Parts: sequence; structure tokens; C-alpha cells
Amino acid sequence: MERVYLSRKLRDLVAERANHACEYCKINEQDTALSCAIDHIISLKHGGSNEADNLAYACVFCNRYKGSDIGSIIWETKDFVRFYHPRWDVWEEHFQFQQTQIKPLTPIGNVTAKILCFNEPNRILERQYLLGE
Repeated sequence: MERVYLSRKLRDLVAERANHACEYCKINEQDTALSCAIDHIISLKHGGSNEADNLAYACVFCNRYKGSDIGSIIWETKDFVRFYHPRWDVWEEHFQFQQTQIKPLTPIGNVTAKILCFNEPNRILERQYLLGE
């Protein structure tokens, strides 16, 4: 797929709206070695747009793991469940911090945390370091 141009003004709006923190895992950009990226919440190939309400600020890890996916299957029930959507959902209704882990609270939280690898060992180590543990 062709690379999409987003204006500096739009990129700045998305970053400022998110307070320069990943809208998925909540890590602040200044606490990471790599800068955040603009993510299409609903990817263009799934009918999403380049409008501000379809763009999220995402750390490199969340952006890479999510890719163009919009959800995942819960294999026990065979249900497709969409990912957490930063414009539609309230983060605290789907996730909760438990020390250095992000605990999913809902099916949306479960598929998002699983596919975006919120609790993989290196990400937990990063949070431990930031918390001084």
C-alpha cells in the first residue's frame, strides 16, 4: 500500500490531543527511546480515513504489533472482537494498570492487550525501569 501523507498540522494535533503518550499502552513518548507514530485506528484498507478522528498516537511497539488489524478472534467462542478504539472507548473501562502490567477488563481489552503484546517481558521491564522498581 502506498505511503500516506499527513500534514504537520494534523500530526501535531494528534500528538497534542494524546499528550504525547501512546493511546493504546499509555507510555509517554519522552519515556521511550523511539518516537511515537501516527496510527490509523481503522486502517485505510478496512475503509478508515485520514481524518483526525481516525488517527491515534501510538508507540513504535503498539503501532508495529497492531499493523492494519482492527480486531481479533476469541477462539473459545469464535467471536470476532474489535480492538480498543481511542475515540470511541474509555481506556479505564477496558484496562487497568496492575503495577507494571496492563490487565484487560473486557473482551475488547483482551484482544487488544494480546495482539499489541502489552505484557510481553521487554515491555514489562520498560515499565519497571520507568517506575524505579
